[in-house]
Amino acid sequence: MKIKMSVLIAGFVFLFAMCLTGCGEQDQSQQASTGTETAGDTADTAEQTQQVPTAEKKLKAGFIYVGPVGDYGWSHAHDLGKRHVESLYPWLESVIVESVAESDSLRIMDRLVQQQKCDVIFTTSFGYMDDTVKAAEKYPDTKFMHCAGFKRSNNLGTYFGDLYQMYYLNGIMAGALTTSNKLGYVAAYPIPELIRHINAYALGAKAVNPAATVSVKWIYAWYGPDKAKEAAEALIAEGCDALAFTEDTPAVIEVGQAHCEKGKQIYTFSHYSPMQAYGKDSVISGQRMDWGGMYAKILKDIRADTWDPSQDIWWLAKEGAAVLGGSPDDMVNPKFVEPLKQAMIKTEEYGEISVYELVMKRYDQMKQGVDVFDPFMGPISDNTGDIKIRPGERASKDDLLSMMYYVDNVKGEIPNK
Repeated sequence: MKIKMSVLIAGFVFLFAMCLTGCGEQDQSQQASTGTETAGDTADTAEQTQQVPTAEKKLKAGFIYVGPVGDYGWSHAHDLGKRHVESLYPWLESVIVESVAESDSLRIMDRLVQQQKCDVIFTTSFGYMDDTVKAAEKYPDTKFMHCAGFKRSNNLGTYFGDLYQMYYLNGIMAGALTTSNKLGYVAAYPIPELIRHINAYALGAKAVNPAATVSVKWIYAWYGPDKAKEAAEALIAEGCDALAFTEDTPAVIEVGQAHCEKGKQIYTFSHYSPMQAYGKDSVISGQRMDWGGMYAKILKDIRADTWDPSQDIWWLAKEGAAVLGGSPDDMVNPKFVEPLKQAMIKTEEYGEISVYELVMKRYDQMKQGVDVFDPFMGPISDNTGDIKIRPGERASKDDLLSMMYYVDNVKGEIPNK
């Protein structure tokens, strides 16, 4: 009986110990399980935090174009700049309105502010200036940038990339290759920008050919291919065999190419966008505009709150805005490289030099800055004989932006309207 009792007591003790052990393991297991879940939750939360990016504030920009994006000229070049900054900045949103008449620009600005909620609006035509001023006054919390203008305020800035240096280089080539000594220019509107370009083209021609003159036809349209073709044909009929232009299509080049295919060499120069493909036998070179860098700087400054609308942004060859050439691959059409190398002239600076080499040297100087070389270095007279830029003096930026006279080898008078 004592043995049985001892056995029973021992059994109870064993069972009690097993229960305690089991409960302890269960508690530890629960604690371990709870700890793992907590660590897992923390890891999941951390992973989710890493996967969900911090919301980045967007900047919305509106662009107003005077012509269609497909004009292959001015508006096309601006749109290429817009696309560049879109690819550059993930925080940028943009909207465009194309073919906006200058008289309708204020209504479009109203729409971009009120409906599209744009933070900044770029108005890309000189004729939008007064309406941009009105819009800036009307919407003080919106920023405005006007291209080619000169009126600024606390929320209105100005910017421009000028091509007069490239027109000078084009003039050098035209003056060297012309056989008639008559150059032509198809021009949109008689404003300082175009007068500056016409004069630079004429001065370039005069630098290598003092007998060369420039005749101008005004078409009163930025986008007017039919008018441009008519003007180009009229200039050719008057004996011009080299044509430059300010109109936003390849119309003038197409006229030149058509004459070349019929056996009459007409030289042309691409404008704003690469147009050499439209005139493989006609285009010598040209000027292209790269707005991408400028738009990148402006938008970056606005987002960083370092934008200063009191400072006019005016970029030339040095800043990479103005680029020589009729195509992205050629500064000079390969067809005309050898003729330009064979054309030799005498200069005070370099002695005897080929026109091709002179163009390249001048272009390199322009990329160093206007202090190294600028086309508007005196003495320069207008075509009435008045001295406009004195010997040894260089035209100031204000002089260039207000230029309303023809230099001495440009024929005719500037229209009043």
